[in-house]
Amino acid sequence: MTETTTATPLSGLRVLDLATLFAGPLAATMLGDFGAEVIKVEHPTKPDPSRGHGPSKDGVGLWWKLLGRNKRAITLDLSKPGGRDTLLRLAATADVIIENFRPGTLEKWDLGWAELSATNPRLVLARVTAFGQFGPYAHRPGFGTLAEAMSGFAAITGEPDAPPTLPPFGLADSIAGLATAYAVMTALAARDRTGEGQVVDMAIIEPILTALGPQPLWYDQLGHVQPRTGNRSQNNAPRNTYRTADGSWVAVSTSAQSIAERVMRLVGRPELIDEPWFATGADRARHADILDAAVGDWIAQRTRTEVLAAFEKAEAAVAPIQDVRDVMSDPQYQALDTITTVDDPELGPLRMQNVLFRLSATPGAIRWTGRPHGADTDTVLTELGLTETELTTLRQAGAL
Repeated sequence: MTETTTATPLSGLRVLDLATLFAGPLAATMLGDFGAEVIKVEHPTKPDPSRGHGPSKDGVGLWWKLLGRNKRAITLDLSKPGGRDTLLRLAATADVIIENFRPGTLEKWDLGWAELSATNPRLVLARVTAFGQFGPYAHRPGFGTLAEAMSGFAAITGEPDAPPTLPPFGLADSIAGLATAYAVMTALAARDRTGEGQVVDMAIIEPILTALGPQPLWYDQLGHVQPRTGNRSQNNAPRNTYRTADGSWVAVSTSAQSIAERVMRLVGRPELIDEPWFATGADRARHADILDAAVGDWIAQRTRTEVLAAFEKAEAAVAPIQDVRDVMSDPQYQALDTITTVDDPELGPLRMQNVLFRLSATPGAIRWTGRPHGADTDTVLTELGLTETELTTLRQAGAL
């Protein structure tokens, strides 16, 4: 583990990450990437399940290397008196706690907001759950998949005559993780003015609704329910994926009128621009069959390389459909260092996503990858002031 010497915007901020799978821990990762000291607190015998999610190498879970980066890893059983007392000692030194237990769990352990804020009035407690802290579903178990179903995302995803489609990755969790990091920073900004911390109540079912756009507004004002349209859009056309002559796929978007006109000229159908219905995106969408045929036939006669070059020359919007192999070698991602290389003590050099954005004066950094379960327990608690005797007593009681 090595600390960066570059000034970071969140240096001096201490975050306790008590959460698991995946929104809460991702929020803590975002904060750690920009300099916050993140202490990952896991159960002594039941570590964060993300350590075992997905493929592993030499018995080491790879997802954890990403999600656990820039975090020091300690163990505490919060349900035991010694674990509870130790967490309160940590909370007194912290700025933020992120947790995702079912509502009432921390209170059952006498670690609710009353106890935590009494210990540290400046603390921000971010509570990340599937359904929020109150309401008829609050005590139900839940994951991001349920948010993808409940929010309307699955209902509009997929082909019109096919079943609703769930994403094959943690979409709702990821959106909620980013939203939680934003919420925490908002609460900290308020603390700078008031001197007092507060509770962040983050329900995973909510941020994905924001990402879905104005659907509630459309329904409220027009009774409009967005249907499944596959790769097409109801707001513009042509907008689809198209197969090239060499068996590859590209995506075309024409959200701007000027781009739609450039595409029609490029594919040799400029007469369509003069059609009355071509003047708006919604009208073009109602004639998607005509436009898709024009674009698709042209693309089908050319290789992917030829298509991309022609679209770039015409200043029209296109992108190749890439899998992870393409992403790893894409020149734009390489220029941005989006996939960066980090040394890991267990596995050697690893390539993973870099920090989320670039700051010109105080950039973030990946200081280390996910640490082994409990690797920093003794170091962190010794820094807190616990003696070797106290650590031994806590271990004997099963609290560490």
